[in-house]
Amino acid sequence: MVRKKKVDAPQTTAQSLGSLIKSCRDIMRKDKGLSTDIDRLPMLTWIMFLKFLDDMEQMREAEAKIAGKRFRPAIEPPYRWRDWAAKPDGITGDALISFINNEEPALPDGTKGPGLFAYLLSLHGANGGDRRDVIRTVFHEINNPMRSGFLLKDVINKINGIHFTSSEEIFTLGHLYESMLKQMRDAAGENGEFYTPRPVVKFIVTVINPKLGETILDPACGTGGFLAEAYDRIKKQCKKTEDNKLLQRETLFGIEAKPLPYLLVQMNLLLHGLEYPNIDPLNALRFPLREIGDKDRVDIVITNPPFGGEEEKGIQGNFPEDKQTGETALLFLQLIMRKLRRTPKPGRAAVIVPNGTLFGDGVCARIKEELLKEFNLHTIVRLPNGVFAPYTGIQTNILFFDRKGPTKQIWYYEQPLPEERKNYTKTHPIQFEEFSGCLAWWKKREETEFAWKVSAEEILANNCNLDRKNPSAKDDITHLPPEQLADDILKKEQRIAEIMAEIKTVLAIKS
Repeated sequence: MVRKKKVDAPQTTAQSLGSLIKSCRDIMRKDKGLSTDIDRLPMLTWIMFLKFLDDMEQMREAEAKIAGKRFRPAIEPPYRWRDWAAKPDGITGDALISFINNEEPALPDGTKGPGLFAYLLSLHGANGGDRRDVIRTVFHEINNPMRSGFLLKDVINKINGIHFTSSEEIFTLGHLYESMLKQMRDAAGENGEFYTPRPVVKFIVTVINPKLGETILDPACGTGGFLAEAYDRIKKQCKKTEDNKLLQRETLFGIEAKPLPYLLVQMNLLLHGLEYPNIDPLNALRFPLREIGDKDRVDIVITNPPFGGEEEKGIQGNFPEDKQTGETALLFLQLIMRKLRRTPKPGRAAVIVPNGTLFGDGVCARIKEELLKEFNLHTIVRLPNGVFAPYTGIQTNILFFDRKGPTKQIWYYEQPLPEERKNYTKTHPIQFEEFSGCLAWWKKREETEFAWKVSAEEILANNCNLDRKNPSAKDDITHLPPEQLADDILKKEQRIAEIMAEIKTVLAIKS
């Protein structure tokens, strides 16, 4: 038998992907149902998600046919992308909006039945835990606010130009996804949310060094950066079919309660090659801490939990009475400590925290006391200013600890800014290569101009204050003449007065 040569889909360049996303957003701006990128990006993402799923299903179907196996698609006709979206002159206008939104519209094949969203929400896996369950959960809180079916069809036609079928396009698809995350970060940052820079994620996963057979949890996984990086690292360790099955089913776990990041993490992990992402869509803090037992524990926790938020009283009640707080970061820290496996191999964690966690007293100090006495807080990496710019200026740190405890001494490593920079910015973010010094030091520790150690005994004696300054740091304070200081203060006071006047004007106009 002569096998026909596969015709590759036209490849999409990184430049055209950026242009395509911009075109889609420009089209969406014309629709009266969408106000900001916080509305537009979920739309763009679920549309792309369905295109990606259909491309993946077509590949799986072709592979099953070659192997002589039966293939059951996750999405049946006429709800597959190829049935209703792939034709440029296909269903559009009010008929398209009806097909997506309504309970029982006219379908593209001329029959009547559940609308697209109603169908997707009805999906159930054969044995639980397969892709149908993933799809149903993804679309649980997704809707279609677009009012113009003609504009929506224009967007669909644009997305139809992306091809998720060629293995040679992995780099380009990665660029697409990074573009999507950047757009989402830019929009979400304006609403008090921000996401971990990829170089920081890669540094943490490199240091933690997850192994095949270990269970890994991110209880605040956002768009899945830590889980995707861990997957890529462990994938290289898979040699047999059983190894791949273990990685696919029993290794990576995430929790993300917000609908948009939840959709994005599913797409991110599917794009990386994880067939059935195991992501919990509910609040990670919803269980009483005392009910978390050995069966719920994991080998590794890597995460950047939200900070600055405040949890409701009902959630706070899940924690010990003397450690209850509204501060989200402190609740997550307690959850992470509880989630680490004790035996046979002690679990380990890397957690990003704000500076306030290091020097906080009261409840914060009591939590740190438990951390020091029952866990081995062996390293704190102090990140430089601006790592999360422009979304927040809060200085952050990475706590590395395990269950080998108690803590005897803590190593600090102050990650330096490049010599030519005073800060990071949106256009000049931190790079992974900048961690090379820390990675080299990690394996052979000694005190340097960037590294020093403090005994746990000293920390405990000082109300568990972990905010220790680098003893080698130079005093870079510039001592100005009194008259110049007075002039600077006057200028700042004038600027404050100007800003207050502008605020009052804006409030008056709104009134």
